[in-house]
Amino acid sequence: MSKRDYYEVLGVSRDVSGPDLKKAYRKVAMKFHPDRNPDDAGAEEKFKEASEAYEILSDQNKRAMYDQHGHAGVDGAGGMGGGGEGFGNFSDVFGDVFGDIFGGGGGGGRRGPSRGSDLRYTLDLSLEDAVKGTTVKIKVPTLVSCKPCNGSGAKKGTAPTTCTTCGGHGQVRMQQGFFSVQQACPNCRGTGKMIKDPCPSCRGQGRVEETKTLSVKVPPGVDTGDRIRLAGEGEASADGGPAGDLYVQMDVQSHEFFTREDANLYCEVPISIFDACLGGELEVPTLDGRVKLKIPAETQTGKLFRLRGKGVAPVRGGVAGDLMCRVIVETPVNLTKKQKELLEELKASMKGQKNSPKQESWFKGMKNFFGDLKI
Repeated sequence: MSKRDYYEVLGVSRDVSGPDLKKAYRKVAMKFHPDRNPDDAGAEEKFKEASEAYEILSDQNKRAMYDQHGHAGVDGAGGMGGGGEGFGNFSDVFGDVFGDIFGGGGGGGRRGPSRGSDLRYTLDLSLEDAVKGTTVKIKVPTLVSCKPCNGSGAKKGTAPTTCTTCGGHGQVRMQQGFFSVQQACPNCRGTGKMIKDPCPSCRGQGRVEETKTLSVKVPPGVDTGDRIRLAGEGEASADGGPAGDLYVQMDVQSHEFFTREDANLYCEVPISIFDACLGGELEVPTLDGRVKLKIPAETQTGKLFRLRGKGVAPVRGGVAGDLMCRVIVETPVNLTKKQKELLEELKASMKGQKNSPKQESWFKGMKNFFGDLKI
């Protein structure tokens, strides 16, 4: 029985690239795999045919011979050529295609040293320090490289030896039917090395717990959620790789007077009814000290006064925000009999005058709503 064209088997053109060839083989192999078609002999044949086609076309030399001479140029070269006696080599081809799923390619050597874990530290800041910037010292519990063994995990004067189970590769291959699965070596846990005489300080781990004191420079203008990265101040690697990073996350605490919205600050300023009516001048706090705020006559409660440039300069640059002062008119309390009489006299003198604009407009709205409300 004549063999089908390998390109036709995989459903690709003759100028197909390597990645597209692998993708096409993956699709065909998964469709006709015997584990998915246990009672279909035809599917198994198509699976073998696709695997043979991929083994030839994925090898540049074999592909060149096939393109020039057809099947005659590669007879016996394929993993399943010559009647299928080479079917045992299929696991290497299939393992290469699905290496990204099982953690390694067909050859699959040990990976390089892994990077240490990153750490996060939440730094509580006052609003003043967040706005103006500061330098603080923090204590961070972490894993650092063991000094007596220099991070090797082996007792001083000794050294780790090559793992006899994986031969130093860090991975072992397990055959599961037609699948060849690579996984971390259970003996050395993927490191490729064994420690016969562990370091007494770290008990063979290569790392010890330690609390580090670090100095963190907080730039002016940071806000809650901003992070500062301290490179290499995270956990030490377990196998000699670079240390992770430490991310210091800002958490700005609430303030007695101010609230922050982006670059602006807001505060409430209580004023007497007399200053609201007649006008006046009072001192208000800012993060740079006190400033005078002029209150015009007939000021209503809730009015906002803007103090330009008294807010926050953004951490990434730009113009400083403003301080927004919201005045709250206070009603006098604990009045004497004489004071109440004076207020009654004032109330009587104002009868018929339109000097409560908000109240009047509110009552008009209510009248329109109910239709029969008397003002």
